[in-house]
Amino acid sequence: MFKSMKIYAALAMCVLMPNVAHALQYDIGKFSAKLTGYATGGVINPDFETPLGIGDWRGRTQFTYAVNDDYKIGAVYALDKAALDKGNLSREVFGYLESRELGRVEFGLTDSIARKLGVGLPDVGGLRINDRPLYNEKIIPDGPIIADTTLTSGRSDPRINIVSAPTNGAQYGVSASGFANNYDWAVDAGLKIRRPSGKVKTAYALGMSFMDNPRDFDNEVYTPGVTADWRAQMSMGMNLQYNSWVWGLSGRVIYDNNPVGDISDGFVVGTGVSYDLLRYSVSVTYIMSDTGVWQSDVDDFIDHMGIASFRYKYNENVDVWISGGITSKTPFISAGLRLTF
Repeated sequence: MFKSMKIYAALAMCVLMPNVAHALQYDIGKFSAKLTGYATGGVINPDFETPLGIGDWRGRTQFTYAVNDDYKIGAVYALDKAALDKGNLSREVFGYLESRELGRVEFGLTDSIARKLGVGLPDVGGLRINDRPLYNEKIIPDGPIIADTTLTSGRSDPRINIVSAPTNGAQYGVSASGFANNYDWAVDAGLKIRRPSGKVKTAYALGMSFMDNPRDFDNEVYTPGVTADWRAQMSMGMNLQYNSWVWGLSGRVIYDNNPVGDISDGFVVGTGVSYDLLRYSVSVTYIMSDTGVWQSDVDDFIDHMGIASFRYKYNENVDVWISGGITSKTPFISAGLRLTF
């Protein structure tokens, strides 16, 4: 098993190493263009039997023009593996107007403000546990799982986000989305409060969402598309940092009114802790999903996920990671190489 893991890691390094570079940025006068991203290659071994290759990547371009000292206009285009897995040609593509004093307005295909202001769980591995986890691509559960504790209402339909500038550590915003194929309209709201100074640093987040008339709306990894009169969501999260320790706690509740067909609502809660020491990082993360809990005529499905991860940062662009744990009653071990630019 470990010999196979070494082979996968070596192959990933050969393929990805030529792409290692610092963030690319071009500035001329009031115009700026920037390219950032990452690529991950590795292996996952469910049940410690047959190693399976995994990969992940994301690229993001941002163009900015400074109108004056206070206002900027710009555009963003991003693409990643998670978007392509759903058949989308962008993760997000939107334009924006930003004021240093007032905040920011975005219009296009992008995440709602509830998700952008959300707080995820600490994790130093490369399995993307806060955004459509990679282990769910290889380990198929026995039932529907809500895998992400941060609220989401999709990013593939036209949306406007309005968010305030941070004031005394607080930032808030609202979103509205329509002209969608599989719902009539959706509104979201988000709030984040940061306390970044002092020996103990904290961040708190609250998100809420309402979607009218969802029709086979699918935004999770292993939950069926929802068809209902309406869907309501709420998420809460907290991160607490003390020196090199970070502790996180977050959860999300989904309720579908008069759902038709398979059940896809319920709740998910998770917690995690990480520790950094020089170039080394470790983390432990736990997530529990309960789907169908609101429906008395069906059996709800409960899934537990636990992961321990280790990361060694070779330099600012290259790090290697290894994770082990269990999800959907299947133990696994995974390792890989991650490059950022």
